[in-house]
Amino acid sequence: MGRPLSAPSSSLAPLLFLTALLISVAVSGAAASRATNATVPAILIFGDSIMDTGNNNNLATIIKCNFQPYGVDFNGGPTGRFCDGKIPSDIIAEQLGIKGSVPPYLDPSLQPKDLLTGVTFASGGAGFDPITAKLVAVVSLSQQLQYFQEYIAKVKSIVGEERANFIIGNALYLVVAGSDDIANTYFTLRARSNYDIPGYTDLMSDSASNFVQLGARKIGVFSAPPIGCVPSQRTAGGGPMRVCADNSNQAAILFNSKLKSKLDSLHQMLPNSRVVYIDVYSPLLQIIQTPTKYGFEISEKGCCGTGAVEVAILCNKFTPPCPNVNAHVFWDSYHPTEKTYRVLVTELLDKYSRDLLG
Repeated sequence: MGRPLSAPSSSLAPLLFLTALLISVAVSGAAASRATNATVPAILIFGDSIMDTGNNNNLATIIKCNFQPYGVDFNGGPTGRFCDGKIPSDIIAEQLGIKGSVPPYLDPSLQPKDLLTGVTFASGGAGFDPITAKLVAVVSLSQQLQYFQEYIAKVKSIVGEERANFIIGNALYLVVAGSDDIANTYFTLRARSNYDIPGYTDLMSDSASNFVQLGARKIGVFSAPPIGCVPSQRTAGGGPMRVCADNSNQAAILFNSKLKSKLDSLHQMLPNSRVVYIDVYSPLLQIIQTPTKYGFEISEKGCCGTGAVEVAILCNKFTPPCPNVNAHVFWDSYHPTEKTYRVLVTELLDKYSRDLLG
């Protein structure tokens, strides 16, 4: 069946309201600073575990990783990054010369100066579907937008309205979500069983489109990855040979097509903004299918424990990591290693930085 008769408008209402509110807040700030300066003073990130540097640490959720062996290659140990080391939020900020790592907005030790160059609001387990975050008690995208409003007020109180408007108006905004909608909400928990895949990907892309209308001038939205090829989804849906789960990949491809179409339309509607669709599906699939080309040996299993199921609280001190993390595309059964992220980020910045930053 297609989209159910009870369309998801009611579930999207809070997001639509916050989006409308944010347009007035963000655009009023950006309009005051239409400078042609190409610098990026800050990076502001929304989404899921790919970009979460520790926002889940103090939440009552099982989706957390502020314990060993996570962070084995990170200076500071396990900080709440779903990786052995740095994640894309850190690496992008580093390669753009903004800062070496991006702090989580909910870090109780966050300093005022940290706010001025950007934070991540991302929360592991969140998705474009509003129900995705609720299922695992993490920070939804609508709540992330509320925190963004708080952030704007804090920055204005620190540096004044004029400088704050420059920071907000010229920051780089990144959005990464969709994997947990497909892998967890739809296929594993079957929480949207009243939707077929076309209907569910409509819900996701509608929500993504509404979320993007922040009034930001530079915003990049990442595609869904080949989620059926991550180790946990091979285990769950790849049969005895643990091949890539085709149904998950097909859902990601369909969602990506709809997302790109909506973002292209938004780009036309918002002439003063750069709205860029960032394809991560193709380059990650290339790494998974031809790992040796990129200096890896193993792509079907993660480094933590058996590599087939361990993620979050299942990847712990009782499931020691592999002896050579750099041989693996994936750190745990769901998230790539820092080495993989660095390969991806370098390729993506080479491809999209001109479109995104000018």
